[in-house]
Amino acid sequence: MATDPALLRALSEALGSDSVLTAPESCIAFECDALTAHRRTPGLVVLPASTAEVQSVLRIAAAHETPVVARGAGTGLSGGALPVEGGLLLVLSKLNRILEIDPVRRLARVQPGVTNLAISDAARPHGLFYAPDPSSQVACTIGGNVAENSGGVHCLKYGLTVHNLLEVRLATCDGEIVTIGSAHGEAPGLSLLPLITGSEGMLGVVVEVTVRLVPLPERVELLMAGFDDVSRCAGAVGRIVAAGIVPAGLEMMDGPALRAAEAFARCGYPLDATALLLCELDGLEHDVAHQLREVESILRDCGATSVRVAVDAAERARMWSGRKSAFPAVGRLAPDYYCMDGTIPRRHLANVLERIAAMSREAGLSVANVFHAGDGNLHPLILFDAGKSDDLERAERLGAEILELCVAVGGTVTGEHGVGVEKLGPMCSQFGPAELEAFHAIKRVFDPTGRLNPGKAVPTLARCADYGAMRVHGGKLPFSHLPRF
Repeated sequence: MATDPALLRALSEALGSDSVLTAPESCIAFECDALTAHRRTPGLVVLPASTAEVQSVLRIAAAHETPVVARGAGTGLSGGALPVEGGLLLVLSKLNRILEIDPVRRLARVQPGVTNLAISDAARPHGLFYAPDPSSQVACTIGGNVAENSGGVHCLKYGLTVHNLLEVRLATCDGEIVTIGSAHGEAPGLSLLPLITGSEGMLGVVVEVTVRLVPLPERVELLMAGFDDVSRCAGAVGRIVAAGIVPAGLEMMDGPALRAAEAFARCGYPLDATALLLCELDGLEHDVAHQLREVESILRDCGATSVRVAVDAAERARMWSGRKSAFPAVGRLAPDYYCMDGTIPRRHLANVLERIAAMSREAGLSVANVFHAGDGNLHPLILFDAGKSDDLERAERLGAEILELCVAVGGTVTGEHGVGVEKLGPMCSQFGPAELEAFHAIKRVFDPTGRLNPGKAVPTLARCADYGAMRVHGGKLPFSHLPRF
C-alpha cells in the first residue's frame, strides 16, 4: 500500500517531494524507537511542516486505506513508533514552534515537535517552568509526552503529563481537527483529555498542545543519601512520605546503577553504597528549611551511611545528572539492556526489589534498578547480549515476569513508557476480556477502520490466548513466536 504510485503522487503534491521519503537509506533512520530490540524499516516516511499538511496526509491515507503511525523524536521505550508493514510513518519533527508563552495565565501553547526542555527554557525568563521532566527531556517532544503520558523525576509532586495539560488539538483518522480540553478552564461536556493522554497515537494525531506552567520555587534543596542496604533505603522512602512531606523528586538507584552513573557522569555518588536516594525539596524558604532538617533526620534514623546536601545549584545539577543519564550509563555494563517500566504501591518496594533480585539470579541475567521511588514507578534495566542466540528471549521473559509481579502486588504494567508492542503480553495479565473489549470499543469510536498505529497498546483476545498458552507451557514458547500485531 505505501508504495502505491497514486499514494506517493498525492503525498508529493501535498507536501513536496522532499518531504516524502521512500529510499531505504533515508527510511532506515526511522526503523525503531529507543526499544531497539524490534526494528522494521518503513517503506514510506512523510514529514509534514504544518497542521494543514498533517490533515492532508491523513486524508490521503484514508482515501488509500493506508495505516498511519505517528512518530515524534523516537525516544519512546516501548516500540510505540515501530513502523507497520504497508503503512506510512508520519514524522512530526518539523512542527517544532512554541506558539505562545502566556505568563499571566501561566500556560504555553506549542506544536508537538517542541522538546520538553525547550518549554521550560522559554518560560524561565517569566519565572515559570513546565514540571514533567523525563530523563530524555533534552530530546523528547511534547507530542510524544502526551502520547505516552510521560513523567520524570519531579512527577511525585507535580504529576505526570496528564496533570499538566490544559488543551490538545487532535487530527482525527480522516483529517478533521478536534479540540480536547480548554485553555480557559473546565471544558464543557465529557472530560476526554485523560483519555487522549497516553493513547499512543491510536485515537488521533496530536498537532498542538497547551500546557500548564508553574512558578519557579523560592528555594530548592537536594539531599543525597547512601545506604548499605536496599531495604533500608526503600524504608526511608515510606518514612518521608508518611511524615507528610511531598518532595519534588524522590529517586532511588541500586549499586550497579549508581556506579555506572558515577563512571559516566562523575557526579559525586558514593561508590561504596548499595543503594542511593536523591530527595529534592522545593517551595517557600521557611517550609523547605523545616523539611530539610526533618528529612535529614529521617534518613539517618533509617540507617543512611552518608547524607549530603548540595551546596548550590551547580552541585544540585551535577547530582541530578547521574540520575538523568542513568539509562545511557548502564549501557557501559553490557552490550544491550532492556528497560522495564512497572508501577507498584510504595509499601511493596523492598519486597519487590528482593523478588526482582531473585528472579534475576534464576534467569541468569543481571538487573540494574533505577526508579521513581516516590510514586513506585520502577525501571529495572535487564542486561543481556543480543549477539547470543537466546539472550533477547530470556530478557523479554524476565521483563514480563517482573511486570506480572508488579500486577500481583497491586500495581500496573506501565507507569510512563506506554505499552507499544513491548507490553502487549503483560497487558493480558492485568486486564480481562471485558476490559480489553472496552478498550477496543473506544478505539473503534475514534478510528473505525483501525488504521492509526494498528496493533499497538491494546492486545487482541487472540494475542492474550497465545500469551496464556506460553505461560501454561512454562514460558518455553519464545516471545518472538507470538503475534505482535
